[in-house]
Amino acid sequence: MIYYFALAVIFVAASLFYRKRRTFNLKNDHCLVTGGSSGIGLAIAIQAAKMGANVTIVARSQERLDAAKDQIYSEVQSSQQKVLTFSADVFKDTNLKDIVKEVEKQAGPITILINCAGTSLCSRFEETPLEDFKKMLDVNFLGSINMTQAVVPFMKERKNGHIAFVSSLAGLIGIYGYSAYSGSKFALLGAAEALQMEVKTYDISVTVSFPPDTDTPGFAEEMKNKPIETVRISESAGLYSAEDVAIKTLNDILNKKFMSSIGFEGWMLCTACSATTPTNSFVELLVQIFTTGIFRLAAFIYLKQCDYTIKKCAQEIETQNKKAIN
Repeated sequence: MIYYFALAVIFVAASLFYRKRRTFNLKNDHCLVTGGSSGIGLAIAIQAAKMGANVTIVARSQERLDAAKDQIYSEVQSSQQKVLTFSADVFKDTNLKDIVKEVEKQAGPITILINCAGTSLCSRFEETPLEDFKKMLDVNFLGSINMTQAVVPFMKERKNGHIAFVSSLAGLIGIYGYSAYSGSKFALLGAAEALQMEVKTYDISVTVSFPPDTDTPGFAEEMKNKPIETVRISESAGLYSAEDVAIKTLNDILNKKFMSSIGFEGWMLCTACSATTPTNSFVELLVQIFTTGIFRLAAFIYLKQCDYTIKKCAQEIETQNKKAIN
């Protein structure tokens, strides 16, 4: 009986997963996106503009910000919408509160903060310098914390807001070659869980997005030096467009989902890792309860497949080395 009930729940979950999300009008909202000059950040900023929001993007390169601003303006619903840019390093800069005050003065209260600023690095553990581990933590984790600390007091005062952190599927499962990157992305989940407990009574929602490999300039750069083992392991999840990731992420933020994913594999992994994460949906809770065991088995099989892939790559490399010697 329990088995058939679990199957029924899975069927419902699949239906919910593929159902069309309701459309939000962000006419009176102000969305601030860090890392908004390219990649997923820019795609989210464009999507927010399409939905009517005022948009502020923050990144380091003013040249890229100017180009991104033109792209965002081309997608606005109304000529009354504002698109602001600020050049800043969200990890190093100590004046982020001043930036927040200025953008709120020009475009209204920030109702949505999306921390997209980040970078990736893929190399084997023993080949990764300690400074690269620090860089990943500084940019991917502390940069998001710094900007969130600048915005949270204003949201708490107004008792309203959405805060999102863009992590990665590598922030849920450690993958060959991603020891530094995964460590920094795992950290976001822990901080977000604690933050949600603190701000929930202020009607502020927190979301962590776990996108898979996404077709962005950063991904293209990362591919240049990826170990062959990582490349083959990652192939199974596919490659998504930044636009698709942006649409799903923004809708999950507005629906106040704590864990946001795209694709069946992403949803399955988020469900399998949901044991201590908050949820505001009873249906989602039921799905998690009755599928966690099944997905644990699926994860075990996936990890065994990873082991097989790594072993096969090692054998191929060994064969190539022998041929080179001979």
